[in-house]
Amino acid sequence: MKTRWLLSAAAIAAFAATPALAQHGHSGSTPGGTHGSSSSMHGSDHSSSTHGDSDADHGSGHDSTHSGQNSVSERLTSNTKLASKLQGLLPPGTDLQAAAAGFKNLGQFVAAVHVSHNLGIPFDQLKAKMTGEGAESLGKAIHELKPDVNAKAETKKAEAEAHEDMEHNSGS
Repeated sequence: MKTRWLLSAAAIAAFAATPALAQHGHSGSTPGGTHGSSSSMHGSDHSSSTHGDSDADHGSGHDSTHSGQNSVSERLTSNTKLASKLQGLLPPGTDLQAAAAGFKNLGQFVAAVHVSHNLGIPFDQLKAKMTGEGAESLGKAIHELKPDVNAKAETKKAEAEAHEDMEHNSGS
């Protein structure tokens, strides 16, 4: 079960990187030497990620070679369709770029937006748990902020929604 979850998380991270690599053409910088083709990158980057066994490692470290605050911000700027979808899930007046700052990758940010929306957890509280010093996994943050829900199930649901959003809302 844990292996399946890790593979799902790695797949989401790979899908999160694919649109940005295709749009920005990072020639020669991807593992396996793919150059901007979203279908050729799928799954090629799983072996480059390290997956820890502790619960605190879930949701962190995936796709770290293609992530960072600027990358998430750039991806949102270049993908207006996804940005619009996420904006609708956040409270009115939320600055999407500021909300995304600090997340390790786009998939982590999109999943956090879905968890906040689905469970009624204030996004700023969830973000504070997941980013910065002592950053926690999405599952651990859910458990601490909403102990009465099944954090594993909600994490899985949000990651599936994030995958769906990134796959079907890629484009300007």
